[in-house]
Amino acid sequence: MEQLPGGRRLRLVSSLGLGQRAWEVTLDVEWGRLAWRDPRPPRRGDENCFVPISEIIAVEETELNKKQRNSGKWQKMGKPHAFTVYYVKKARNHRWRCSDVTFWCADEHLCNQWIQALKELLEMQKSRPKQLLVYINPYGGKRQGKRIYEQKVAPLFSLASVSTDVVITEHANHAKDNLFEVNINKYDGVVCVGGDGMFSEVMHGLIGRMQKDSGIDQNNPKAPLVQCNIRIGIIPAGSTDCICYSTIGISDPVTSALHIIVGDCQPLDVCSVHHNNTFLKYCVSLLGYGFYGDVLKDSEKKRWMGPMRYDYSGFKTFLTHHYYEGTISFQPAKHTLGSPRDKYTCRTGCYICKKSEQQLAQQQKQCGLKHEEEEEWKIIKGKFLAINAVNMSCACPRSPKGLSPAAHLADGSADLILVRKCSRFDFLRYLVRHTNQDDQFDFSFVDVHRVKSFQFTSKLSEDNESNVTDMGKKRFGQFCRDHPACCCNIANSTWNCDGETLESSGIEVRVHCQLMKLFARGIEETCKDEAAYSQSSVEQLL
Repeated sequence: MEQLPGGRRLRLVSSLGLGQRAWEVTLDVEWGRLAWRDPRPPRRGDENCFVPISEIIAVEETELNKKQRNSGKWQKMGKPHAFTVYYVKKARNHRWRCSDVTFWCADEHLCNQWIQALKELLEMQKSRPKQLLVYINPYGGKRQGKRIYEQKVAPLFSLASVSTDVVITEHANHAKDNLFEVNINKYDGVVCVGGDGMFSEVMHGLIGRMQKDSGIDQNNPKAPLVQCNIRIGIIPAGSTDCICYSTIGISDPVTSALHIIVGDCQPLDVCSVHHNNTFLKYCVSLLGYGFYGDVLKDSEKKRWMGPMRYDYSGFKTFLTHHYYEGTISFQPAKHTLGSPRDKYTCRTGCYICKKSEQQLAQQQKQCGLKHEEEEEWKIIKGKFLAINAVNMSCACPRSPKGLSPAAHLADGSADLILVRKCSRFDFLRYLVRHTNQDDQFDFSFVDVHRVKSFQFTSKLSEDNESNVTDMGKKRFGQFCRDHPACCCNIANSTWNCDGETLESSGIEVRVHCQLMKLFARGIEETCKDEAAYSQSSVEQLL
């Protein structure tokens, strides 16, 4: 055993039993890992294994069963002593599972020494939560939220000694209202079990609570919001789990629970949405007008269909092929590295997010928010089939690359995608690009800009509403809404804000850099990603 001058163990090496053989087991504090290897010459099928200490879930003393004690080398021992290490095992497609390995030895003191050393190192993992507030939506998706939590998540939290206070939501905004009342400081994080709608509710409650406690007026679109230091964990159990998929790479309850247990932390940009100096919503994934807004509005009338309603409403909206006229003005995000058209996707420890956040903080420190308001605005007028603003790729199983593959989670910007009026066939080509590897922005009718704020005003709002003709347009537009077979253009669409409708067509949107944090680490790189994405290659390109 090697020790540091202060008595702290630097390295612990022992020969311990694993299965029916003795293995050399090493606990290396400097490298931060537990490793075990077979000291014999390697044979086919033998493996040398290691686990980062940060990914060890728990360690427990193990009582060996009678069958184990009566086999092989166990028979030579009076009473063998053993301990089990539970750890994260990474499978394909970013899936995590809880695995375990049991070591044994004849010396009780040595066994206790290993257990104590491992537990001390786990106690030093300060980012791990000890107390969580859990909200479960029993009605979302296929109504499986409560069962998923009790059968798949709660046992893992118990194993990792994570205490929980569980609230079963009973009505809309239950979690949001409750977050304004509870003693939030006693918790290390808030967990929501449900879909993107449940996450949005918890996010609004947590951000709203932080602004209220700090005396920030959320109705002021220029107000600098206070960052939320309490992390949110997402256990996917809804119809759509886009946020979970875009931040860890898979929609899987066990994987999400393990990210929470090991204390991962992923900053996330948040957009605030205002209308006439009135706060409407926060948005972290999709803010869509036109096609995606119409799909959502139509699907809300068909909730009885379950998740299939999105397919039905999507097909119906595609056939109507409505376009909307208006003006979009935006401020380019000059502080960010890269562009929406590059190939550098956001991954764990993203270099672009780190550097962009640093440059934005430096600009605001030097010039302040007043200078930011005076920066250049670009204005685009036209007829649009869709206007989409995304803070993340919005990837999902059906669209593995998402709406904007190079969008970043925490760089203080949003990708603004403008799909101009085009033929129904061309729009279909654009939609199909979301499901394959082709560049979905490589169309003459599609523009994409990386922005830090934008405003939209519909053509109807620009006109004088007191004019009789305009009133006629509004009424006629309503008639067209009620009778989709009508070939006339509809005056206004609806904004789709993270799966919830906004009735106000004219909005003002601002990106707040890293306003909140998730129990996630971003999507981890695969070997293919590593070959194409590195800090040096990004710096060389930019």
